[in-house]
Amino acid sequence: MSPVDHRHRHLDRIAEVRSGRHAEKVGYPIRVRRTEVVRTVEVGTGLLRVTLGGPGTEGFEAHAPDEHVKLLFPEPDGSLRLPEPNGLMLRWPRPGPTSREYTVRRYDPVTGEIDIDIAPHAGGLASDWASAVEPGAVVHVAGPPGGLIVPHSYDRYLLAGDITALPAIARWLEEMPRTARGWAFVEVADATQEIDLLAPEGVEVRWLHRGERPPGTGDALARAVTAVTVPEGERLYVWVAGEAGQIKPLRRWVRDELGLAKADHDITGYWKRGVADFDEDDH
Repeated sequence: MSPVDHRHRHLDRIAEVRSGRHAEKVGYPIRVRRTEVVRTVEVGTGLLRVTLGGPGTEGFEAHAPDEHVKLLFPEPDGSLRLPEPNGLMLRWPRPGPTSREYTVRRYDPVTGEIDIDIAPHAGGLASDWASAVEPGAVVHVAGPPGGLIVPHSYDRYLLAGDITALPAIARWLEEMPRTARGWAFVEVADATQEIDLLAPEGVEVRWLHRGERPPGTGDALARAVTAVTVPEGERLYVWVAGEAGQIKPLRRWVRDELGLAKADHDITGYWKRGVADFDEDDH
Protein backbone atom coordinates (compact mmCIF):
# COMPACT_ATOMS: atom_id res chain seq x y z
CA MET A 1 0.00 0.00 0.00
CA SER A 2 1.21 3.49 -0.77
CA PRO A 3 1.52 5.88 2.20
CA VAL A 4 -1.41 8.21 2.87
CA ASP A 5 -0.65 11.86 2.06
CA HIS A 6 -1.67 13.96 5.07
CA ARG A 7 -0.09 17.21 3.87
CA HIS A 8 -3.42 18.81 2.99
CA ARG A 9 -5.45 17.37 5.84
CA HIS A 10 -5.89 20.88 7.26
CA LEU A 11 -7.94 21.87 4.18
CA ASP A 12 -10.51 19.22 5.04
CA ARG A 13 -10.58 20.45 8.64
CA ILE A 14 -11.06 24.06 7.51
CA ALA A 15 -14.02 23.05 5.33
CA GLU A 16 -15.49 21.05 8.20
CA VAL A 17 -15.24 23.96 10.67
CA ARG A 18 -16.57 26.49 8.17
CA SER A 19 -19.69 24.40 7.59
CA GLY A 20 -20.21 23.82 11.31
CA ARG A 21 -21.64 25.96 14.10
CA HIS A 22 -18.64 27.21 16.10
CA ALA A 23 -15.34 28.90 15.27
CA GLU A 24 -12.10 27.02 15.73
CA LYS A 25 -8.41 27.68 15.15
CA VAL A 26 -6.91 25.37 12.53
CA GLY A 27 -3.17 25.00 12.02
CA TYR A 28 -1.45 24.98 8.62
CA PRO A 29 2.02 23.65 7.76
CA ILE A 30 4.36 26.56 8.56
CA ARG A 31 7.41 27.60 6.55
CA VAL A 32 9.99 30.37 6.39
CA ARG A 33 9.95 32.13 3.03
CA ARG A 34 12.47 34.40 1.37
CA THR A 35 10.45 37.17 -0.24
CA GLU A 36 11.23 40.39 -2.06
CA VAL A 37 9.54 43.76 -1.71
CA VAL A 38 7.54 44.47 -4.87
CA ARG A 39 6.19 47.91 -3.93
CA THR A 40 4.93 50.05 -1.07
CA VAL A 41 1.86 52.30 -1.15
CA GLU A 42 -0.17 54.30 1.36
CA VAL A 43 -3.64 53.00 2.18
CA GLY A 44 -5.45 56.07 3.47
CA THR A 45 -3.17 58.06 5.76
CA GLY A 46 -3.08 55.43 8.49
CA LEU A 47 -1.59 52.36 6.81
CA LEU A 48 1.45 51.59 4.68
CA ARG A 49 1.05 48.54 2.45
CA VAL A 50 4.15 46.47 1.73
CA THR A 51 3.63 44.01 -1.13
CA LEU A 52 5.94 40.99 -1.09
CA GLY A 53 6.61 38.60 -3.96
CA GLY A 54 9.21 36.41 -5.59
CA PRO A 55 9.61 32.62 -5.94
CA GLY A 56 9.57 32.18 -2.16
CA THR A 57 5.84 32.94 -1.95
CA GLU A 58 4.86 29.89 -4.01
CA GLY A 59 2.55 27.61 -2.07
CA PHE A 60 1.71 30.26 0.53
CA GLU A 61 -1.66 29.67 2.18
CA ALA A 62 -4.25 32.18 3.35
CA HIS A 63 -7.50 30.90 4.83
CA ALA A 64 -8.55 33.20 7.70
CA PRO A 65 -9.05 37.00 7.89
CA ASP A 66 -6.93 37.48 11.01
CA GLU A 67 -4.12 35.01 10.28
CA HIS A 68 -0.64 36.46 10.75
CA VAL A 69 2.97 36.12 9.70
CA LYS A 70 6.19 37.14 11.39
CA LEU A 71 8.52 39.46 9.49
CA LEU A 72 12.07 38.46 10.48
CA PHE A 73 14.70 41.20 10.80
CA PRO A 74 18.50 41.19 11.15
CA GLU A 75 19.95 41.44 14.64
CA PRO A 76 21.81 44.61 15.75
CA ASP A 77 25.09 43.00 14.64
CA GLY A 78 23.70 42.42 11.15
CA SER A 79 23.27 38.65 11.49
CA LEU A 80 20.03 36.98 10.46
CA ARG A 81 18.75 34.19 12.70
CA LEU A 82 16.04 32.11 11.07
CA PRO A 83 13.91 29.25 12.41
CA GLU A 84 14.51 25.84 10.85
CA PRO A 85 11.97 23.41 9.37
CA ASN A 86 10.79 20.77 11.83
CA GLY A 87 8.23 18.59 10.08
CA LEU A 88 5.12 20.71 9.53
CA MET A 89 6.31 23.18 12.19
CA LEU A 90 9.38 25.36 12.81
CA ARG A 91 12.17 25.05 15.36
CA TRP A 92 12.88 28.57 16.65
CA PRO A 93 16.31 29.59 17.92
CA ARG A 94 16.71 30.78 21.52
CA PRO A 95 16.51 33.59 22.21
CA GLY A 96 14.00 34.23 19.47
CA PRO A 97 15.01 36.23 16.39
CA THR A 98 14.00 39.86 16.03
CA SER A 99 10.54 39.80 14.47
CA ARG A 100 7.23 41.62 14.26
CA GLU A 101 3.81 40.05 13.70
CA TYR A 102 1.34 41.29 11.09
CA THR A 103 -1.98 40.26 9.55
CA VAL A 104 -1.96 38.85 6.04
CA ARG A 105 -4.10 41.45 4.27
CA ARG A 106 -4.15 39.66 0.90
CA TYR A 107 -2.56 36.77 -0.92
CA ASP A 108 -2.88 36.38 -4.69
CA PRO A 109 -1.89 32.85 -5.76
CA VAL A 110 -1.70 33.94 -9.42
CA THR A 111 0.88 36.70 -8.93
CA GLY A 112 2.29 35.25 -5.71
CA GLU A 113 1.88 38.63 -4.01
CA ILE A 114 1.37 39.00 -0.25
CA ASP A 115 0.11 42.33 1.13
CA ILE A 116 1.05 43.39 4.65
CA ASP A 117 -0.54 46.62 5.96
CA ILE A 118 1.51 48.35 8.65
CA ALA A 119 0.30 51.22 10.85
CA PRO A 120 3.29 53.61 10.95
CA HIS A 121 4.32 54.93 14.36
CA ALA A 122 7.42 56.72 15.57
CA GLY A 123 10.26 54.42 16.57
CA GLY A 124 8.56 51.21 15.45
CA LEU A 125 10.99 48.65 14.01
CA ALA A 126 8.75 47.36 11.21
CA SER A 127 7.22 50.79 10.75
CA ASP A 128 10.61 52.43 10.15
CA TRP A 129 11.63 49.55 7.87
CA ALA A 130 8.44 49.81 5.78
CA SER A 131 8.80 53.58 5.43
CA ALA A 132 12.35 53.29 4.04
CA VAL A 133 12.40 49.96 2.19
CA GLU A 134 12.90 49.89 -1.59
CA PRO A 135 11.58 47.40 -4.16
CA GLY A 136 13.88 44.41 -4.46
CA ALA A 137 14.80 44.33 -0.77
CA VAL A 138 14.73 40.85 0.74
CA VAL A 139 12.70 40.01 3.84
CA HIS A 140 12.06 36.59 5.36
CA VAL A 141 8.52 35.71 6.40
CA ALA A 142 7.46 32.93 8.79
CA GLY A 143 3.92 31.64 8.73
CA PRO A 144 1.04 31.77 8.91
CA PRO A 145 0.90 29.04 11.56
CA GLY A 146 -2.85 28.74 11.10
CA GLY A 147 -5.95 30.84 11.47
CA LEU A 148 -9.32 31.22 13.11
CA ILE A 149 -11.94 29.61 10.89
CA VAL A 150 -15.40 31.07 11.54
CA PRO A 151 -18.52 29.34 10.17
CA HIS A 152 -20.94 31.15 7.91
CA SER A 153 -23.86 29.98 10.05
CA TYR A 154 -24.03 32.84 12.57
CA ASP A 155 -27.02 35.18 12.35
CA ARG A 156 -24.86 38.27 12.91
CA TYR A 157 -21.22 39.24 13.19
CA LEU A 158 -19.72 42.08 15.20
CA LEU A 159 -16.22 43.28 14.28
CA ALA A 160 -14.39 46.05 16.13
CA GLY A 161 -10.90 47.49 16.45
CA ASP A 162 -8.50 50.35 15.89
CA ILE A 163 -6.23 51.10 12.91
CA THR A 164 -4.07 48.06 13.71
CA ALA A 165 -7.13 45.82 13.36
CA LEU A 166 -8.30 47.48 10.13
CA PRO A 167 -6.41 45.08 7.78
CA ALA A 168 -8.10 42.08 9.40
CA ILE A 169 -11.51 43.79 9.51
CA ALA A 170 -11.20 44.73 5.82
CA ARG A 171 -10.42 41.14 4.92
CA TRP A 172 -13.23 39.88 7.17
CA LEU A 173 -15.73 42.04 5.31
CA GLU A 174 -14.47 40.90 1.91
CA GLU A 175 -14.54 37.20 2.73
CA MET A 176 -17.77 36.81 4.70
CA PRO A 177 -20.90 35.72 2.80
CA ARG A 178 -22.63 38.54 0.92
CA THR A 179 -25.78 37.65 2.87
CA ALA A 180 -24.07 38.28 6.24
CA ARG A 181 -25.51 40.80 8.69
CA GLY A 182 -23.96 42.69 11.55
CA TRP A 183 -21.72 45.60 12.47
CA ALA A 184 -18.12 46.74 12.01
CA PHE A 185 -16.64 49.50 14.20
CA VAL A 186 -13.24 50.98 13.38
CA GLU A 187 -11.56 53.70 15.44
CA VAL A 188 -9.23 55.94 13.42
CA ALA A 189 -7.67 59.37 13.92
CA ASP A 190 -9.91 61.13 11.39
CA ALA A 191 -11.61 60.76 8.01
CA THR A 192 -8.28 60.64 6.15
CA GLN A 193 -7.64 57.19 7.64
CA GLU A 194 -10.95 55.78 6.39
CA ILE A 195 -10.63 53.39 3.44
CA ASP A 196 -13.06 51.71 1.06
CA LEU A 197 -14.42 48.48 2.51
CA LEU A 198 -16.24 45.76 0.58
CA ALA A 199 -18.83 45.02 3.22
CA PRO A 200 -21.99 42.98 2.65
CA GLU A 201 -25.09 45.18 2.42
CA GLY A 202 -26.35 43.82 5.72
CA VAL A 203 -23.24 44.84 7.67
CA GLU A 204 -23.27 48.40 9.03
CA VAL A 205 -19.80 50.01 9.03
CA ARG A 206 -19.15 52.78 11.54
CA TRP A 207 -15.98 54.86 11.64
CA LEU A 208 -15.12 56.40 15.00
CA HIS A 209 -12.78 59.43 15.01
CA ARG A 210 -10.56 59.79 18.06
CA GLY A 211 -9.32 63.26 17.03
CA GLU A 212 -6.41 64.58 19.10
CA ARG A 213 -6.48 61.77 21.65
CA PRO A 214 -3.40 59.51 21.57
CA PRO A 215 -3.94 56.08 19.95
CA GLY A 216 -5.20 53.44 22.36
CA THR A 217 -6.89 55.88 24.73
CA GLY A 218 -10.49 56.78 25.45
CA ASP A 219 -13.67 54.71 25.57
CA ALA A 220 -15.34 55.67 22.28
CA LEU A 221 -14.88 52.23 20.77
CA ALA A 222 -16.21 50.39 23.82
CA ARG A 223 -19.21 52.75 24.13
CA ALA A 224 -20.14 52.36 20.46
CA VAL A 225 -19.86 48.58 20.50
CA THR A 226 -21.76 48.04 23.75
CA ALA A 227 -24.64 50.18 22.46
CA VAL A 228 -25.48 47.48 19.93
CA THR A 229 -28.72 45.59 20.43
CA VAL A 230 -28.55 41.96 19.37
CA PRO A 231 -31.99 40.63 18.35
CA GLU A 232 -33.19 38.04 20.82
CA GLY A 233 -32.62 34.46 19.80
CA GLU A 234 -29.97 35.26 17.18
CA ARG A 235 -26.50 33.70 17.23
CA LEU A 236 -23.74 36.32 17.30
CA TYR A 237 -20.02 36.06 16.61
CA VAL A 238 -17.76 38.81 18.01
CA TRP A 239 -14.24 39.62 16.82
CA VAL A 240 -12.30 42.46 18.48
CA ALA A 241 -8.64 43.53 18.31
CA GLY A 242 -6.62 46.60 19.22
CA GLU A 243 -4.83 48.16 22.19
CA ALA A 244 -4.96 45.67 25.09
CA GLY A 245 -6.22 48.07 27.74
CA GLN A 246 -8.75 49.80 25.50
CA ILE A 247 -10.55 46.59 24.55
CA LYS A 248 -10.62 45.15 28.07
CA PRO A 249 -14.18 46.42 28.77
CA LEU A 250 -15.36 44.52 25.69
CA ARG A 251 -14.08 41.27 27.15
CA ARG A 252 -16.33 41.83 30.17
CA TRP A 253 -19.28 42.86 27.99
CA VAL A 254 -19.03 39.73 25.83
CA ARG A 255 -18.73 37.51 28.90
CA ASP A 256 -21.13 39.14 31.35
CA GLU A 257 -23.73 40.88 29.16
CA LEU A 258 -23.84 38.76 26.02
CA GLY A 259 -22.91 35.48 27.71
CA LEU A 260 -21.15 34.23 24.60
CA ALA A 261 -19.41 30.88 24.67
CA LYS A 262 -15.65 30.86 24.21
CA ALA A 263 -16.00 29.48 20.68
CA ASP A 264 -18.28 32.37 19.67
CA HIS A 265 -15.85 35.26 20.14
CA ASP A 266 -12.22 36.22 19.73
CA ILE A 267 -10.82 39.30 21.50
CA THR A 268 -7.10 39.97 21.09
CA GLY A 269 -4.73 42.66 22.26
CA TYR A 270 -2.64 43.48 19.17
CA TRP A 271 -0.51 46.04 21.03
CA LYS A 272 -0.12 47.74 24.40
CA ARG A 273 0.75 51.37 25.04
CA GLY A 274 4.40 51.70 26.05
CA VAL A 275 5.32 48.08 25.25
CA ALA A 276 7.44 47.22 22.20
CA ASP A 277 6.72 43.94 20.39
CA PHE A 278 3.77 43.19 22.70
CA ASP A 279 2.61 39.56 22.60
CA GLU A 280 -0.65 38.86 24.41
CA ASP A 281 0.32 35.20 24.81
CA ASP A 282 3.19 36.31 27.06
CA HIS A 283 0.86 38.14 29.48
